[in-house]
Amino acid sequence: MRMHLNGRWEDREERIEVRNPYDGRTIDTVPKATVEDVDAALAGAVEGARIMRKTSARERSRILRRASELMAARIADLGRTISTEEGKVLAEGELEASRAQETMEISAEEAKRLTGEVLPLDAAPGGEGKLGFTLRVPCGVVAAITPFNFPLNLVCHKVGPALAGGNAVILKPASDTPLSALRLVEILLEAGLPPLAISCLTGAGGVLGKRLVTDPRVRKVSFTGSRDVGERIAKSAGLKRVTMELGSNSPLIVLDDADLEQVAAATVATGFANAGQTCISTQRLIATRGAYEGLIETLRPKVAALVAGDPLDSRSAVGPMIREADAARVEEWIGEAVEQGARVVAGGGRRGALFQPTLVADVDPRSRIRRDELFGPAVAVLRAADLDEALALANDSRYGLSAGIFTRDINWALRFAREIDSGNIHINWGPQWRADLMPYGGLKESGFGKEGPRYAILEMTESKTVIVHGLQ
Repeated sequence: MRMHLNGRWEDREERIEVRNPYDGRTIDTVPKATVEDVDAALAGAVEGARIMRKTSARERSRILRRASELMAARIADLGRTISTEEGKVLAEGELEASRAQETMEISAEEAKRLTGEVLPLDAAPGGEGKLGFTLRVPCGVVAAITPFNFPLNLVCHKVGPALAGGNAVILKPASDTPLSALRLVEILLEAGLPPLAISCLTGAGGVLGKRLVTDPRVRKVSFTGSRDVGERIAKSAGLKRVTMELGSNSPLIVLDDADLEQVAAATVATGFANAGQTCISTQRLIATRGAYEGLIETLRPKVAALVAGDPLDSRSAVGPMIREADAARVEEWIGEAVEQGARVVAGGGRRGALFQPTLVADVDPRSRIRRDELFGPAVAVLRAADLDEALALANDSRYGLSAGIFTRDINWALRFAREIDSGNIHINWGPQWRADLMPYGGLKESGFGKEGPRYAILEMTESKTVIVHGLQ
């Protein structure tokens, strides 16, 4: 495939292979963009921003709605593209494609709802006879930098709101998974988007991303990825608006009164989807005394039954990790936990990039699998004496993106909601759940700003205050 910049589809002599994580075969190649390509994309985006600023909300909504309709007709193809370049099983790839289509549909709706407010100036001294109101206007050029793990929906969560708000977008998808993003650009252009309104640069993030985020022509940066890269971007971006959705180490507290079958079902659903490569994947199960052993025994056969294999094979419950090196890292961390006294209850095996879904019990609170972001198909089980200790363990992390609790006691649930340091809170389900229309973002070092089309549009627009003074 070619990349799109400055209103044209472009190729380059030097290209990057896009490989299937399961078998390593090359499924396509994309151009390796240069710093000069970034400059060309920026020049085009500045003009594209002028065009989009003059485009009516009705027209922006029409373009996004048409793109959504085209995506709906191509769910199977988009889902297969996602699965082959990212490695998630086909059912998950098609689910992501359908969610991405909905994200674009919601963005189309929100394009018509971007409003200001009337200000009661007559309540202020000297304000009698004056009319005040606010206008929301586009930021201008938005740089959208996206990760590999949701190569279409997380792109749509940036591109859809940016266009709905009247901006131009320069998209930098993950080097491992650029094909879904390029398919989206094709669809947007087919839907009638002005060609200068979007560029998609394929290549190394360290080169292209740094040039993008530091350029003053970019007025908004929206980044989803690792905590360390996010910190570097925040330090180098300068005086511009920035939204960050970074790492996590999501806890799920299980109290004595929990239904363990429901907990086990939620843990399987939220701990191992996409081979655990989800920011809000359940990583830590924190169970109180009366639930601990029963939870492990209930979970053991369910985790052991999950089959890791070819993502296009309907018998596979879990696909490969994005790279063999990542699977080796998960293996190393679990080995360290075992050396520190943990025991592997289920799974633990690796074959190339495939890592068998794994349950690790009796985890030392000091181990990396407990403290850092694993981003792999393993769940650690820790013991807590009571809710007080469970909350302390859950909050003992630099991250705060999503957290869950299982209990039948409404008072315990509400206390959890008040005291947990997390941007997303789930009661009687695991932390990995997101409706694409809801506000989504983290606390602490999990980032700042909100996604979800309505909320992202506010992050990608600016407010003007207008005061009409009566004639004297």
